[in-house]
Amino acid sequence: MKIVRANWWKIGLVATILFHALCSAHALQQRQSVPGAQSESQLRDESASAASRQSEADRADEELKQGTTLTRRGKFKEAIPHLLAARGNVTSEYALEFNLSLCYVGVGDGPKAISILEGLRQKKHDTADVENLLAQAYVGKGQRAEALAALERAAAISPQNEKLFAFVADACTDAQDFELGLKVVDIGLRTLSQSARLHYQKAMLLTQLDQFDRAREDFGLAIKLGQGSEIGYLAAGQEALLVGDIPGGIRAAREGISKGMQNPALLAILGRALLLSGIGPGQPEFTEAQNALEKAVAERPNDAGSQIALGQIYLLGSHLDDAIAHLLAACELKPDQPSIYANLAKAYQRKGDSQRAQDALAKLESLNQAQAERIRSAPGERKASYAGGSPPQ
Repeated sequence: MKIVRANWWKIGLVATILFHALCSAHALQQRQSVPGAQSESQLRDESASAASRQSEADRADEELKQGTTLTRRGKFKEAIPHLLAARGNVTSEYALEFNLSLCYVGVGDGPKAISILEGLRQKKHDTADVENLLAQAYVGKGQRAEALAALERAAAISPQNEKLFAFVADACTDAQDFELGLKVVDIGLRTLSQSARLHYQKAMLLTQLDQFDRAREDFGLAIKLGQGSEIGYLAAGQEALLVGDIPGGIRAAREGISKGMQNPALLAILGRALLLSGIGPGQPEFTEAQNALEKAVAERPNDAGSQIALGQIYLLGSHLDDAIAHLLAACELKPDQPSIYANLAKAYQRKGDSQRAQDALAKLESLNQAQAERIRSAPGERKASYAGGSPPQ
């Protein structure tokens, strides 16, 4: 199973980092002996040894500080060597091990993260944060039962902590395990039934499963419970796009952004909605859409929908190389999305690359045939949803 990592997931994870003041000095053992009993050579050796130990401790503390700073910034790959270098030479081993496991989750190395986190549990560090991160690691590794068990343990420790459920649901979305994500959100809604964020996440997961009528119910709850908040505007914008209300999507996104909300998902809604409204180069709305999507992609490069929309904007503006680059990035993230290949074919044709254009069209035809088969075999609600069209990407 291909795991897609997203910046909004990393930012959420960083919020759980246990950051400690890690400038501890190692105590030096002093030899109990009669004054003057040591030779100058022995004293020099012991002094050099003590200085070496102190130097190692100082280096470890510095490595840990650098690793922790990088972790807080979401630079997980860069943080790992620093954290490994500090192992065994610092007093706050728990903070080090937790941050190291977080980094391994962030780079998709579930087995290493799980090994560290299970070790922390055995050392009686079975906190809600440890269990939550362990659940995310198991999600990435495809171990559903273990993920749910860890989440239930976290929920038992901190049942009112909304982030516990939100972060694991995000991990499920990254892993494209939307059914597991629904189970996670429903666990959270047992005790947090008035959570706008969890209702919003449930609606997004239902949308991914083509259960659009059920999704609208939860979008409605998220709008009501999160009125005036970032979640409220996100829910309003997403629901508008879901039902084809393009002006409503633009209005909701603009209003939220005008109030200082720069969430990349909200920026993406604005860009996509403006694109669907039929804008063209030279219009103020075209520049508005391009700026919004560029910001969204910069903040969240692993969101396929934003990459596709920015590719379409560049294609309309005749920036063909940029368009192809973003469409290929989307292809890596979501290879079964037909709109990627439709736009790639146009871009390659305009560049005069007929072979690549034909390859893109062949892939598009294959995906369309698969979609037609799904429609024919889909039961009830899903067939009606397909007939009504999928949410725009």
